[in-house]
Amino acid sequence: MGRKEDNIARAVKIMEDPIHIRNIGIAAHIDHGKTTLSDNLIAGAGMMSEELAGKQLMLDFDEQEQARGITINAAVASMVHTFENHDFLINLIDTPGHVDFGGDVTRAMRAVDGVVIVVDSVEGVMPQTETVIRQALRERVKPVLFINKVDRLINELRLNEDEMQKRFVRVIGDVNRLISKYAPTEFRTSWQVNVQEGKVAFGSAYNNWAISALSMNRTKVGFKDIYNMVKDGKQKELAKKSQLHEVILNMVIRHLPNPKEAQNYRIHQIWRGDYESPIGKSMLQCDWNGPVAMMITKIIVDPHAGEIAVGRIFSGLLKKGTELYINGSANQKFKVQLLSLMVGPDRIQVDEISAGNIAAVVGLKSAIAGSTVSSIPDMDLFEPMVHYSEPVVTLAIEAKHTADLPKLIEVLRTVSKADPSIQVDINQETGEHLISGMGELHLEITLYRIRNDHKVEVQTSDPIVVYRETVDKTGGPFEGKSPNKHNKFYFKVEPLSEEVLQLIRDNRLPQGAKFKDKKTIIELLQNAGFSREEARGLEMVDGMNIMTDVTKGIQYLDETMELLMDSFKEVTARGPLANERVYGVKMSLVDAKLHEDSIHRGPAQVIPAGRNSMYGAMCQAKRVLLEPIQKVFINVPVDLMGSATNEIQQRRGVIEEMNQEGEEMTIVAKVPVAGMFGFASAIRSATGGKVLWSSENSGYQRVPLELQKDVVAKIRERKGLKPEPYDEAYYAGL
Repeated sequence: MGRKEDNIARAVKIMEDPIHIRNIGIAAHIDHGKTTLSDNLIAGAGMMSEELAGKQLMLDFDEQEQARGITINAAVASMVHTFENHDFLINLIDTPGHVDFGGDVTRAMRAVDGVVIVVDSVEGVMPQTETVIRQALRERVKPVLFINKVDRLINELRLNEDEMQKRFVRVIGDVNRLISKYAPTEFRTSWQVNVQEGKVAFGSAYNNWAISALSMNRTKVGFKDIYNMVKDGKQKELAKKSQLHEVILNMVIRHLPNPKEAQNYRIHQIWRGDYESPIGKSMLQCDWNGPVAMMITKIIVDPHAGEIAVGRIFSGLLKKGTELYINGSANQKFKVQLLSLMVGPDRIQVDEISAGNIAAVVGLKSAIAGSTVSSIPDMDLFEPMVHYSEPVVTLAIEAKHTADLPKLIEVLRTVSKADPSIQVDINQETGEHLISGMGELHLEITLYRIRNDHKVEVQTSDPIVVYRETVDKTGGPFEGKSPNKHNKFYFKVEPLSEEVLQLIRDNRLPQGAKFKDKKTIIELLQNAGFSREEARGLEMVDGMNIMTDVTKGIQYLDETMELLMDSFKEVTARGPLANERVYGVKMSLVDAKLHEDSIHRGPAQVIPAGRNSMYGAMCQAKRVLLEPIQKVFINVPVDLMGSATNEIQQRRGVIEEMNQEGEEMTIVAKVPVAGMFGFASAIRSATGGKVLWSSENSGYQRVPLELQKDVVAKIRERKGLKPEPYDEAYYAGL
């Protein structure tokens, strides 16, 4: 039996013992060395050839990942590591660092309990480092730190030991500041990383060596030895003396929690059901004798096996043939056809997988990323995964050959299932298909997959920016009449405060119309500035908007409320200015007059009346168009600073910060997404390629007033509407 086969046999044995399992993620800013580190950990554990580790990029097995040298998909690998005479099963997820693929990081963090944050010792903590730390801590995932590329400090920057130590102290301080800022209150102190306890390791993932305070006692290799050996070009020797996988995996086992320990505090964050119910107790204890509870975090579309659902089992035992329910399909059972452990592109088939593990399942046809899967039909759902940014760029896409149209629709559905960060809008009436993504690169990769993996020839429009609509002040109450003139609704509209928007972002104010803990929500809203009456009348949250009912004693209103919610959803999906989604608006029903006969207040009467009342009130409240913006971070030599700032200013960018460190200049700016098309090649040619830059999505800002009219007209024309938006007189006359 080869080493890999032996490891697989040991892995299957450990799966039943949650104490000896660790589910971990590797997360960092783009190009800080995550995939190289993951490869070397897998090689060290005997799951691939050591010669190829870091060069093969086993977890970047997608050909686009290999070609571009970046991670696009979160990839899973299981391995066995021996620590203090015990075998441990480590399920590792390597996550992307590019801002366009942040959705994959969020989904991966739901499946793991601990994370190794990788920071490039030369670049230090970068914007995306902050984002991934925030994503991990929000899911109550405990961090440890690996400071990578230490050899560059010695060979390229020529730093002495003292200067190196100072740089390390700064990186550790920056990471701890972020942990203090984003960690749950009870873990702010205990989750801080420090060198003495061995929660920080230093090394070079590419050259396969690392050290930590605890490894120094074992290997007798200290900072001085490292400094001298790297300087003398003896990194191969160093890799034999102080092996990367030993140091990192020992740190993971010692400091990151096992599933039994982690689920005890994580379940309260990710599931809001009854903790005293059999399923609640079983998940808190990570009990494999309890009912099955699993959350799907990823769908892989395999040309041979079809759809494979990958996810974390929080309770119960999965076996081949087990029948499971997927949320939303309580009457339909799905049978587990195949069960596997994942090692990069390979799947190792097993007969059963118990609570605390990450499993790949064939047979869960209706599952999507975020699905709750259980052996009981009415299980309370896991909390939805909250992403830090939403799609900001859209493409119109059509099949080159009409015969391919049905296939394209099917492919678009598959693509959005495999990558939930891609939004697909299929308009059956106009035949227009829109795909929206996190940025240019995200859409480029998606189109590549449609053309090459699914073999559909498509044509696309130029990228279109996704705008939002809001209001400037209070409008209404505005009368909306039903077509038969027997029903009237009066809505008032106003902008939501930043505090309320933050509650929605943090999911403390959940989406939809069913609120479990209404009492707490009423308190939260009152603290954020709502009157008691408005807070108690909360009916629905849709996206970043709220509908509330402040009427008193109106007959038959309860029977029509569902229909008014449908009006609200229609309005928030297509605003009255440019048919774009509405953002940050509170719509309050203040009065209504209803016909006593239910036949006269059906959907065809109530929905248009509610919609026109909301639209009219928004017109009175002065409609505003919002555009997405990105925060752009640029590193250039001082003498090229002018060219870089010029590039930003031409794109309506605003420079927020400029810092000089030696010969390097760091520029931080906010630029509208509309101005970012083609930025990559423009900044490279403006600086002769001497530039490092990255960006992150940074919410929305108002389109300058002088541009709004033109932008709105262009959007409306593109959508086949008349260029001028309707005004309140139009809605009053309906």
